[in-house]
Formats: sequence, C-alpha cells, structure tokens
Amino acid sequence: MKLPTVKQLFIHPVKGLTPQTCQGFSLTANHGIMGDRAFALMFLDSDNLNPPEIVPWMSKKHFAVQNDWPGLAALDCNFDGETEVLTVRQRGVELISENTNLSEGRDRLSAFFTDYLTILEPNKGARHPQKASLHLVGNGKTSRYPDRKPAHISIISQATMDDLGEKTGQILDVRRFRPNVVVEGIDAWSEFDLVGKKFSLGEAQITVTAKIGRCMNIEVDPETGDRDVPLLSVLKEKYGHAYTGVLATVDSDGMLAVGDILQVLND
Repeated sequence: MKLPTVKQLFIHPVKGLTPQTCQGFSLTANHGIMGDRAFALMFLDSDNLNPPEIVPWMSKKHFAVQNDWPGLAALDCNFDGETEVLTVRQRGVELISENTNLSEGRDRLSAFFTDYLTILEPNKGARHPQKASLHLVGNGKTSRYPDRKPAHISIISQATMDDLGEKTGQILDVRRFRPNVVVEGIDAWSEFDLVGKKFSLGEAQITVTAKIGRCMNIEVDPETGDRDVPLLSVLKEKYGHAYTGVLATVDSDGMLAVGDILQVLND
C-alpha cells in the first residue's frame, strides 16, 4: 500500500500574500512553522494608530488580506529569511526590495502597500473595506498571524485538487488553497478521515484537528488576483459542503521535507 507522501511544502511569510515553495522546514510544537504568516499588513485606524513592530495575534479583520482584497495576489512577494529582505515584483518587474530589520525599510514597505491598496477594490462583504494606511508588523520569524489563534499547520491532498479540478473543467493551482503541506498517495477527500488521529509527519508528530472551511480566497487566481473560478459554489453544489484540506497541531518538533511520509500513530 502506498503511504501518503509529501509532494509540496509552502510557507506564507506575509499573511495574505504570496506562498513560497520550500524543500523542507522545521515543525515546532505549539507553534507550527517558524516564519509562516510571520508578517502582516495591519490597517492603521482608530483602534491601531501607532502599533509596535510586533503585535499579538489578532483576527484578520485588522489586516489587508487576499480574501478581502483579491488584487493583492497579483504581487509576487519573496522573503529571504537569511538577509531579512522582502522583495515585491509584478509580472517579473521588481517594485520594491527592503530590509525588514531596518525601521526605514519597514516604513518604505508599509508605504508601498498603502499606495498599492488605493488602486484595488475590496470584495463585497470585506471585513475592512475602507482604504487606510498599512503598517508592516511582525519579525518574519517567531511572530504569527494565521486566521485562527490556536497554532496549526494546513494539509491538503493532491487528489482532492485533481477531483475538484475535474468538476470545474480546469487544472487548479494549489496555491489558491494556501496550504503548508500537499500530500499525494491518498484518495480525494480522504484527508477528512484523518481528523482526530495522530501522525508522524517527517520527524515530527502532529494531530489532525479539523476540516478547513473555505472563503472567497480560493476563487482568486494566485497569479493575476482575478476572481475567475466560482469554487465556493462548485463545492456546495457538487459536494454539499465548503471544505478542503485539514488543520493539524504540531505535538513534537521535527524536520519535514518533500518526499517524507505521513503515517498514522493511532488507528
């Protein structure tokens, strides 16, 4: 029997912006992945006029994210963890590159994203549809701003993506679903059967805790920022739900790499 195998790994250095592919990273108990959603673009409004560089976890209504501002996906953002430089490109053209460890670099990045937001339109029902100044928060390492306060990672099956793609008549880019771990070797939708079980994942141990309820972000092309596929409607009409992938807590530290195995510890 073929065991579930890690096909792809992603981190998302800035909440709501570009995923970065990885060949491996470390999983940390009670945290997840160091550097994943470790920056965020906070709105400066009446509640947050002068935030520090690192703020505690907050709900995503306080941040500019693709779910509310799909045009953010048109930016190609890359964070170099060694140099601490965040570089933003669009269609291959570099727009800005600054050191996040320097206050002047963070200020220029904040100003860039503030200006960029002025040319975008929010989704209907956006949590923070008002255009306001943005402030880059986080340290790129230990800070964390995921959608849910409990520490977790996200896992999705390639077969699920393939099956959903067949229903839509096109190949779906897995980055729409913003996972950390893509596995192959399990049937479509069978990741839902993992909920409640403990696994070894590479050198670490995890517990799968819940299915992931999806938002409009999955309808956004991760290259262009256009809402081009009505995936929420497809999920509800074809499958009777709006879930893809699962969440997991990290129970023990360990390295994870492409090609590693997801193996059940209790069945």
